[in-house]
Amino acid sequence: MTKTQLREKYTKLRQELSTEETDSKSMDIANNLLKLDIWNHNFYHLFLTIENKKEVNTDYILNILSGKDKNIVISKSNFKNNTMDNFLLTDNTLIKANKYGIPEPTDGIPIDNSKIQVVFIPLLAYDKKGNRVGYGKGFYDTFLKSCTVNTIKIGLSFFEPETEIKDVYIHDIAMDYCITPKKIHIFNTHLID
Repeated sequence: MTKTQLREKYTKLRQELSTEETDSKSMDIANNLLKLDIWNHNFYHLFLTIENKKEVNTDYILNILSGKDKNIVISKSNFKNNTMDNFLLTDNTLIKANKYGIPEPTDGIPIDNSKIQVVFIPLLAYDKKGNRVGYGKGFYDTFLKSCTVNTIKIGLSFFEPETEIKDVYIHDIAMDYCITPKKIHIFNTHLID
């Protein structure tokens, strides 16, 4: 399937999930994340859930990171050039939804992308090679290009992978892992001991 077809399919599948299902599946994803050997880093980038798009509820991951006393980095979208500015999440960070419903910090302590060691990535669909389909604006591809080569890229999905995304572009950045409620998918075998 193409990215356009997959966007349509998975947007519909997500909308069919009840709030109880999204919460339960989101908790299962967070519990599966705890099985990964990724908790020895300092800076973790986490997306804040767009509720009306029925994204994975990242509050559970936020609680894990807070409990482990990690630096949590959140982003603010720049729709003029499709980039994201990243800020440290603190007790004083004011979060407001932008006009697209994306929860974002109003300001804060900027964090350089080179400091970010683990990125949790939102997605609509993905394939067995770790290629992902997002909303189509390229925010995460641009962001991930500016991170270091060692940054660990972890997708979060309610669903299992498609066999193949037909129209993967040369500039698309593949994930290292994708975590679902039932499984941990590993795409980058260099991360396995």
